Amino acid sequence: MSSTAVSGRSDSGPRPGSAGLDPEADTLLAESRERRPLGLARSERFASILTGGSFLAAAAAFAVVVDSSRHPSPATILLLLATYAVAAKVEFEIGAGFAVPTELVLVPMIFLVPIDQVPLLVAAGLVIGELTLRRSRREHLERLIVVPGNAWHAVGPALVLAVAGERSPSWSAIPVLLAALAAQMAFDYASSALREWIAFRLRPLSQLRFMGWVWMVDAALAPIGLAVAFAAPNGVRAAVLVLPLVGLLAVFARQRRVGIDRALELSHAYRGTAFLLGDVVEADDSYTGAHCRDVVELALAVADRLGVDARGRRDAEFVALLHDVGKVRIPKELINKPGALTAEERALVETHTTKGEDMLAQVGGLLGQVGRIVRSHHERWDGKGYPDRLAGEQIPLIARIVSCCDAFNAMTTDRPYRSALPLETALAELREQSGAQFDPQVVTALIDVVENASS
Repeated sequence: MSSTAVSGRSDSGPRPGSAGLDPEADTLLAESRERRPLGLARSERFASILTGGSFLAAAAAFAVVVDSSRHPSPATILLLLATYAVAAKVEFEIGAGFAVPTELVLVPMIFLVPIDQVPLLVAAGLVIGELTLRRSRREHLERLIVVPGNAWHAVGPALVLAVAGERSPSWSAIPVLLAALAAQMAFDYASSALREWIAFRLRPLSQLRFMGWVWMVDAALAPIGLAVAFAAPNGVRAAVLVLPLVGLLAVFARQRRVGIDRALELSHAYRGTAFLLGDVVEADDSYTGAHCRDVVELALAVADRLGVDARGRRDAEFVALLHDVGKVRIPKELINKPGALTAEERALVETHTTKGEDMLAQVGGLLGQVGRIVRSHHERWDGKGYPDRLAGEQIPLIARIVSCCDAFNAMTTDRPYRSALPLETALAELREQSGAQFDPQVVTALIDVVENASS
């Protein structure tokens, strides 16, 4: 029941925990950081006002309708409120989102303070934390509008406790706590999904991927919060007991953020290196460079048609861009020879696949992995390709995509030894080689892409 977050929380964007590994997460993180110093876009402002306003109305109605028999001291309420504000600013990036350890405070709170006040106290804690403990003064003040809507997660457990009757912390309360945790996740997801759909047209189901990890953190912290409630029935000690753990998580969160920043920088460096190598290829041979860039466009369209995930799509982009990088080590007179190659010359040209792999292996990291796929882009579905005579699904999918797109682009552009083939002739050649040179599924996807583009 913590104020966990994905894209709908105070930073208005998912916070990946695998930057540099997951390209979709990298993109979402970069967009989130770019928005922080900016005001809200119109759709984002409307979504924030809608979710925040509806929360305030629901919390106020809940406070009026529900009567509480608890009467904690003002000191207890203030300490829990202050601790909640501190915990809400500890953002620990995990999976494809971030978790905040407010579960440590919320569980004691729902057992110790008047249940009708819990949602409003949570909202107050979030606002206090945002005003007094802001991560960066560069964050635009208008983003405070987002904060009330982030408290919807507290309505779920408060509602469950109100229906179950206010309980004292005990082992008999475990089923109630589990129900409250489930309600927190449901309210959290519903409010976040609504906000992100209105603000960014992000499909609600796609957000489950971002929220799963942070819900796991909530579930892990809930028993600790319950133990705190057991140990501090008067509430005053509850705030003190959780502060050391919150502080420790803050240290770990800061270290993790630094690591993710470095990984994100490395990811950008890989992309920059890939495009630099693409420029090298183009400078060495203008046809090869232009051909590679055309293959990138085709390969990405085919990858999308085949439903390739974000990581595979990134690999398709890099492999398509760099599949001929090894040709910079082949004599230009062979690359551009207008006549037929001799057997010795062809054998030398064919080494461009392994030379490309070697060049990218020297860069290492992500591009080293790309190099292993580059090696296979002249393998054939029937096993008669080179350099390793791989067949069928032994060939990496991205290599199969790039191979087909490479051949189609080569057929439909002027070469030193022949003119471009008509489109229908090139498509007929693809169909003829389906199941022989090319993966049949890739051929079908490429033909669909080409025919849709030309219609």
